[in-house]
Order: sequence, then C-alpha cells, then structure tokens
Amino acid sequence: MPHLRAAAVLPARFAAQRLPGKPLLAETGKVLIQHVWEQVKKAKNISRIIIATDDERIFEAVKAFRGEVVMTRADHPSGTDRIAEVAAKLDEPIIVNVQGDEPEVAPESIDQLVELAQTTDAPVSTLACDFSHADPADPAKVKVVRDLAGYALYFSRSLIPFPRGEGAKPLLHVGMYAYKREFLLRFPSLEPTRLEKAEKLEQLRVLEHGFRIAVGLTAPGAGGIDTPEDYRAFVKRYADSHYGGSCASV
Repeated sequence: MPHLRAAAVLPARFAAQRLPGKPLLAETGKVLIQHVWEQVKKAKNISRIIIATDDERIFEAVKAFRGEVVMTRADHPSGTDRIAEVAAKLDEPIIVNVQGDEPEVAPESIDQLVELAQTTDAPVSTLACDFSHADPADPAKVKVVRDLAGYALYFSRSLIPFPRGEGAKPLLHVGMYAYKREFLLRFPSLEPTRLEKAEKLEQLRVLEHGFRIAVGLTAPGAGGIDTPEDYRAFVKRYADSHYGGSCASV
C-alpha cells in the first residue's frame, strides 16, 4: 500500500475546566503545547503539524516557538468539530488528532496509529493499552472493549468488561485518533447521540451512527495533563531527565 500523508492537528483551548490556561503553563521553560508539538515532530508518518486554538494568547505563544497555528471558532461543541474545521482546509487524506495536553506522547504510537489508519477500512482509528499505574475504576480513565477483529465494541467511563469471571482485562483508551479526512468533514453533521451525551464521550457518536473504529494496541504512556498534580509530576520528570532534578535554571 502506498504511504499516505498524514497531518496532525493539536487542539489547544485556554478554558480547561480543571486546569485553566494549561497550554501556556511554562515551569519547564517551555509552554506545555510546545512540548506536545516537539514530540509530534519526532513522528516519521506526520508531514505537517497544526495547532488549533480559539485563544489569542495561545496563538501568539505558538508563533513564538515557530509552530503552525490557526484560529478556530470558539463555539465548537467538541474537539472533533474543531479538528474538522481545520481539516476542511487541508489536503492530507489522514488527519491525526493529538491532544494538546500530552507533552510525553510517544512518537512511535503516532506512527503506529497512522499505519493502522492506512490499512483499515474503518473511517476512524485509535489506540488502547493495558492499565499500568492507572485505576481501571476511575471514571476519568476511559475503557474500551474490542471485537475479535480489533474494532471497538464500546467505550465507557465505567469498568468494562465487568470482572465477574476470567477473561479479557480492561483496556485503557488512548485518546488519540486518526480520521479519514472525508469522514472527519462529515462528523459535525452527525447528530449527537444518547450514549455520547450520557458518557460525555464523542467517539460514541461514531459507533451509534453505525461507523466502525479500529483500535490498535500500544505500550502504556504517561498520559495527559488534567490536574495541577499531573503537571507537577510532569515538571519533575522533565527536570530529572534534563536538568538533574531542577528546572530552576531554565
């Protein structure tokens, strides 16, 4: 199969509920969104990286580190809708949505996801991994169940499958997606669905409308930054690996 070009779009909003302004947190000497951008740049299967924001402060910060950034509408109901606005002006046949709050996202996982998107007939591809340090019962950690062919059966904040007997262990959903561009442009016209509203998981809209999502298995990663505690832990890891345990000199 010929190699298809893939663009990565990183949504970055200022008004995060649990950690407002997190794309601009800079205790490491770099704003958080720059860390994500630098990791995505290491992926071999990404030909272009665009940061999508609705905030002028984030726009200017990205310009300062010479990233490509576009301003999007502020009224998008979901991150996927924001990605779709950007995708309408792109030529790449595969659009990868990398969350703008994952400064340690693995380039290898991005490449794996693009390869999955190239080989599957599903319009959407994503990844999952084993639970390592995360608690499967935590509703903030989304679980996914796959069928025998590797397609998603369901995503939930609840513990699925229920561990009543021996069998499959819970899989942690890695919130990164690769879309066939044609489907992504269609997504905003799909009506929000009951399960999507109940679980607050927009990927359920895809399944409820009868489309498939391919789910590849990847290695566990550090995850995203959702809370001040998450950010402090990231700063410490960054300091330990770059400055011998302190970011004070950055």
